[in-house]
Amino acid sequence: MATFLYRLGRLAFRRRHFVALIWVALLTLAGVGAASAPAAGSSSFSVPGTEAQKAFDLLGERFPGMSADGATARVVFKAPDGGKMTDHDNKAAVEKTVKELRDGSEVASVTDPFTAHAVSKDGTTAYAQVKYKVSGMELKDSSKQALKTAAEHTRHGGLTVEIGGDALSAVPETGATEVIGIAVAAVVLVITFGSLVAAGLPLLTALIGVGIGVSTITALANALDLGSTTSTLAMMIGLAVGIDYALFIVSRYRAELAEGREREEAAGRAVGTAGSAVVFAGLTVVIALVGLAVVNIPMLTKMGVAAAGTVAIAVLIALTMIPALLGYAGRTVKPAGEKSRLLGGGRAAKKADRPNMGTRWASFVVRRPVAVLLLGVIGLGAAAVPAASLQLGLPDDGSQPTSTTQRRAYDLLSEGFGPGFNGPLMVVVDAKASHDPKAAVTTVTNDIKGLKDVVTVTPATYNKSGDTAVITVIPGSKPSSATTEDLVHGIRDAGPGIKAETDAKLLVTGATAMNIDVSQKLNDALIPYLALVVGLAFLLLIVVFRSVLVPLKAALGFLLSVTAALGAVVAVFQWGWLSGPMGVEETGPIMSMMPIFMVGVVFGLAMDYEVFLVTRMREAYVHGETPGQSIVTGFKHGARVVTAAAVIMIAVFSGFIGSSEAMIKMIGFGLAIAVFFDAFVVRMALVPAVLALLGRRAWWLPNWLDRALPNVDVEGEGLRAARDAGRKDPDADQDRELVRV
Repeated sequence: MATFLYRLGRLAFRRRHFVALIWVALLTLAGVGAASAPAAGSSSFSVPGTEAQKAFDLLGERFPGMSADGATARVVFKAPDGGKMTDHDNKAAVEKTVKELRDGSEVASVTDPFTAHAVSKDGTTAYAQVKYKVSGMELKDSSKQALKTAAEHTRHGGLTVEIGGDALSAVPETGATEVIGIAVAAVVLVITFGSLVAAGLPLLTALIGVGIGVSTITALANALDLGSTTSTLAMMIGLAVGIDYALFIVSRYRAELAEGREREEAAGRAVGTAGSAVVFAGLTVVIALVGLAVVNIPMLTKMGVAAAGTVAIAVLIALTMIPALLGYAGRTVKPAGEKSRLLGGGRAAKKADRPNMGTRWASFVVRRPVAVLLLGVIGLGAAAVPAASLQLGLPDDGSQPTSTTQRRAYDLLSEGFGPGFNGPLMVVVDAKASHDPKAAVTTVTNDIKGLKDVVTVTPATYNKSGDTAVITVIPGSKPSSATTEDLVHGIRDAGPGIKAETDAKLLVTGATAMNIDVSQKLNDALIPYLALVVGLAFLLLIVVFRSVLVPLKAALGFLLSVTAALGAVVAVFQWGWLSGPMGVEETGPIMSMMPIFMVGVVFGLAMDYEVFLVTRMREAYVHGETPGQSIVTGFKHGARVVTAAAVIMIAVFSGFIGSSEAMIKMIGFGLAIAVFFDAFVVRMALVPAVLALLGRRAWWLPNWLDRALPNVDVEGEGLRAARDAGRKDPDADQDRELVRV
């Protein structure tokens, strides 16, 4: 591995014009494809295997024109103080709006509040329900704008009008904080390298990689049904790892220059050593993201695969374009320890003999491993305590900021009709096998009316053949409450008894039931997913480190950091701690996909630091240093880089906290705090403490396993052997062959 990458790095350095041209061409091609591709909006949403999805599929078959899974908008009207919706002028304004809402090619149906009995008991509130032929994620912007325009026309008449439902689903906005995150990354790079040119290389390559990845996703979005959140995730992950991978290689290049090597040789050795760590770190991220397919939610699978593709591009750019750009940069990139005048080169030279912070910290940890280990574990344990109160759910309009029309419509409906009106349940009765379908539906209706927390059960609506019926159930509690979830399970629990009595099958669906099913599916998939991802990465790290205990320690440390991060997410988004500074207007259950998503992404990113930091220790140990010395050496060369990489990644993720979308805000905060815990507590404190306590046992590997494992040579042993043999290039003939290829 190291030898091949060494040749690749030297080749890219020499053929820099050709390499740069290839990447610019790919960026241009992806950009043209994105610009010419049809707009795709958001992806369709389905959850195979859940009862709610089965019910939607059955409705599509038995009620072909119903559009059961189509978008829904509730236009809520509120009369002025002292007035009623039944007043002549108010009623006329609503009827005019209903007529206007019926226009549009995607509109399936519109209900009139006065004929559908959708007026509150006190007469002050009414709502019209608009049903569309397509889902909210597929609804055209023109249909959304027509909905908003109709509401605005009615507001001019003096009525309060707000719009709820999923018809106004919008592309998330990240805000200016994302740019601030990139600016922080730039400042950190300048401080780390002491040179604007050297600092600009990781930023430039990361932006090119993200540009290619996101443009490709945009170009293929319509064909592959990829949504807007897919490109947001790819940008978030790709930007962070792209900067980090380039940072690792540029730092190693400067270290090689400091040892007196020529620039081409230094570029080759940087790619051969740090590049090997980048390859395996990238593989762990890809495994974690592609592994999201285990959940069997198509949208989540597509998001994971698309983000994994962006990570793969970041790895390839780091291995090829970084050495090419180093060739262009020439002497403007200084050797490690030599600062440019930008940060005071003279002062840096006077401090050259002083041990750096990484060396001093590692020496301290090696002397006090037990104290550091206990302090780190207790601190992370304390941060993880709120995770015991974790409540999962999917966001609805009640979790939107109060400034949005969706939230105001939600509140108006709750005040006028009760909180359950915001989450009606759709009960589908399949009575095709029943000898008396109407009697079966009557039995279902009566049984549901007797359940706790049921406010209203509407009369059944039958299909043309009369063998399938739909009943709407209005709960007494809000959609995200545990009481509503209990009601859904209660209706479903009555299904076997009804089937035995009437031969009719009962299914519960609707947005609320779908959210409950998705949450359950994600919970059920968490352990298998964790086992798959950690298991595969564990095997990969055994190959990299040729040790059993080091990968085991890496996995356990990750579990500590991700649990602590979940605790922080619960404290902010569920308990409301620091909700003001974080811009969290409404606390509530944690998004269902957050735990499994954090496990996947954070595990992959955590292994970045593990691989880069510990490979330097392994390299020093293989080359003859004692276990304690190898820890100090690893920190001497890697601590500054890992610290800078972590700060950059935290800054990038924190930039997404400014998003208008609650899901993106929560993901940005969760990933930022997880990287903080993992990089600064686990990797920088617990890892050296555990390795110091284990000593030589840390690198133990059974002989039979040592013989069975492939030798990937991440430490660059082949390069050192070639140097000791007096050869500058370990295989010049093969290098020339690679140039011809």
